[in-house]
Amino acid sequence: MSAAATPPAPTPKGRQRRTALLDAAERILTSSGGAELTMRTVADEAGVRLGHLQYYFPTRTDLLAALLDRILATSLERVAGLTSTAGADLPAVLDALLAEQQDPAMMRLFTEVWAMAAHDAAAAEAVRGFYAAYAAHVAEFVIGRSPGLAPGAARARADVFVMLMEGSSLFRSGLAGRPDPGSDALLRHTLLGVLGEDAPEARGPADG
Repeated sequence: MSAAATPPAPTPKGRQRRTALLDAAERILTSSGGAELTMRTVADEAGVRLGHLQYYFPTRTDLLAALLDRILATSLERVAGLTSTAGADLPAVLDALLAEQQDPAMMRLFTEVWAMAAHDAAAAEAVRGFYAAYAAHVAEFVIGRSPGLAPGAARARADVFVMLMEGSSLFRSGLAGRPDPGSDALLRHTLLGVLGEDAPEARGPADG
């Protein structure tokens, strides 16, 4: 029995069309929510026939998985600076990550992604894959700074870092609260400590 043929690489035009369709899906997800993300609404938003959309993404699950892959891959690029162990300005990288939590469009998008993951197995799998890769990047950084640390301990620190970052996004984005100078200082101090950075003791406004 012969091996299955490898699908041909997409052409530049095919990549552009695929990107345009994903852009349309992302606009719907951000502006209207996951409940409105259907094949028909995406085709209408992109200004194409439904069959054109189905040529690239046969089902809603295929479309959703591709969209999540792109969203989450872009997010991973933003945390990739944590793997640069030589000369990395860790506090500056951390501040950049925390600043993203106050981007309304990004937070709407991730809120919808989390909601879909609660009801869609394909979305949940993509989200788990993202956070596993995110934590792996952070664990690599932690081991680079503390070579004697056991891999399991490094991964535990990475998991806690991701938990703190994702949990804080709900409270700092305006969804469940607002940024506060005192709690922000303690959050930064805690996150830097988890990563192995010696940080000055956090001081809130009440400490003077």
